[in-house]
Amino acid sequence: MLPLDDDQCYRACQGRDPRFDGWFVTAVRTTGIYCRPSCPAITPKRQNVEFFRAAATAQAHGYRACKRCRPDASPGSPEWNSRADVVGRAMRLIADGLVDREGVGALAARLGYSDRQVHRLLVAEVGSGPLALARAQRAQTARILIETTALPITEVAFAAGFQSVRQFNDTVREVYAASPTDMRLAKAPKSPSRVAGEPVTRGPLTVRLACREPFDGDALFGFLGMRAVPGVESVEGETYRRSLRLSRGNGVISVTLTGATVSCAMTLDDVADVQSAVQRTRRLFDLDCDPALIREHLSADPLLAPLVEKRPGLRAPGHPDGTELLVRAVLGQQVSVAGARTLAARIVAAHGEPLAEPVGAITHVFPSAATIAGLSPEDFAMPRARGAALIEACAKVADGSIVLDAGSDRAEATAALQNLRGIGPWTAGYVAMRALGDPDVFLPSDLGVRHALEALGAESSPAAAAQRAEAWRPWRTYALHHLWASL
Repeated sequence: MLPLDDDQCYRACQGRDPRFDGWFVTAVRTTGIYCRPSCPAITPKRQNVEFFRAAATAQAHGYRACKRCRPDASPGSPEWNSRADVVGRAMRLIADGLVDREGVGALAARLGYSDRQVHRLLVAEVGSGPLALARAQRAQTARILIETTALPITEVAFAAGFQSVRQFNDTVREVYAASPTDMRLAKAPKSPSRVAGEPVTRGPLTVRLACREPFDGDALFGFLGMRAVPGVESVEGETYRRSLRLSRGNGVISVTLTGATVSCAMTLDDVADVQSAVQRTRRLFDLDCDPALIREHLSADPLLAPLVEKRPGLRAPGHPDGTELLVRAVLGQQVSVAGARTLAARIVAAHGEPLAEPVGAITHVFPSAATIAGLSPEDFAMPRARGAALIEACAKVADGSIVLDAGSDRAEATAALQNLRGIGPWTAGYVAMRALGDPDVFLPSDLGVRHALEALGAESSPAAAAQRAEAWRPWRTYALHHLWASL
């Protein structure tokens, strides 16, 4: 959809088009407020507005967030999730909290650039450097914790990633034109009451996750439920749960769908992991994608058009743990989905890390790459050669030779996987599609793809399928999911 010029942005604001929420923000010079494009307030005059691609840039120009439309709570820009270049990778890593945890130097090291180069690239593309972008992210996390939990304000400051209470207070006042205490009092009727001096109850943190509609939650739950590994994942009615391995500890997310409303309850060892948990949940459920844009592109093919019309809100599920997905993909080679799930459950039961406090049926975190690398081929219920290949792959992940997360160089990681023994194009592509969030993966040799194409009356050989899929770029991952869903 981007690049958009200012006139196109203004027309989107005139139409209050929610499809553009997250793509940019509208800053009004006469009020000093920035809004999302769909803000219900009276549209300001054209000469009184300017547009920014990130809320952080609007904040750097002295604007504060609109209290009516809550622009910081809009879905994220789908551009940053789809782009494979340095800026896209940087935006995903900043959203995951890398700058807050380890600093700009760690971000630059992950990207293979100097601090100065990373700053220059982000300012040129987004209008703000990594520190400003991370600051805006901290402010949003702080608002969520202030308004949805009973954590003491001081604890909120450090949980959100601020280095001092003073920095926290100044940032919140600047961004939201209210003190943290005022924001807490404004939400007091909805917050649990607490007697002074009474210890805070550490219950789940519950947040509502914004997404663009249409959103096909039933299909997404069906996909995840079919592959849910007992002990690590579960789908019970309208709630999906899974464990997460986070920077400061473990956690469990419980995601509930009610229509197009996505609610996430987080049980975390350390509340400072809330930002990472939210971002990984968003990627898992593909909440930042632009279904209208993808639908328009894929519907141009008469073969896919009926499938897209049937499921216009179909998502491409991601995955929060690259190691786990790699192991499960290797386990799934030459066996059914149910068979791979059974094998994975055995590994979890034998070698998974028990949670301090189980949540429902979620009792473990999937074994780390180092744990898998320390096993022997005989520990897996599969041919020894494949077990040895799995151990070798996890050893590469454990020592950092291969990095499998949303900030990875997708082409580099995929090539590194395929250079390993026992890892072919299907396995590497599946990992890239889900763990790395690549929106343009196609698996022409996949059995499900062949059956779907045959049912549609199309040539199903891998060569013919790959050739046909060229017209589906850059959204081949979504075309693949439509073919799978048609079965």
